[in-house]
Amino acid sequence: MPVVLRRDGLKYFFYSNEGQPPELPHVHVRGGGKDAKVWLEPEVLVEDSYGFNPRELSNILRTVLDNRELLLRAWNDRFGN
Repeated sequence: MPVVLRRDGLKYFFYSNEGQPPELPHVHVRGGGKDAKVWLEPEVLVEDSYGFNPRELSNILRTVLDNRELLLRAWNDRFGN
């Protein structure tokens, strides 16, 4: 489970095995017993969320948007284009 980013007590990561065929680029976010999955392409969107309130999700989306290039680069380094 490579962690790509840590921010505000949350880990932004992806699983080493994202299924066959792999899904579109996305990142998992975990912290404080809460989880979310956020698509990186074609646009940044929350796919699933368990426990995060709307304000927390807004902060997560802002973090993902601010670091989208880093997250996509890490995804492509791991899974290819």
